Amino acid sequence: MSTNITLLRGLEPAATEQEIYAAALQYVRTVGGVSGLSTTTKAAVDKAVSIIAAATTQLLADLPERPVPATREAAAD
Repeated sequence: MSTNITLLRGLEPAATEQEIYAAALQYVRTVGGVSGLSTTTKAAVDKAVSIIAAATTQLLADLPERPVPATREAAAD
């Protein structure tokens, strides 16, 4: 299970909802030790991803802009 979460701040163009959701899902899976969703884990994972994606969206809106925008390729390194 990968623990790398992609940089989302300062991307040009800005991070999409799908990118934010994917990062939130990766975080929840890593922290929760959940590699796949089952009927017993789906509700908890979905709830956590929703909360974390919303918090991430707010965080990105509240932070000042980066002096040098990041490309998706550079952010992935």
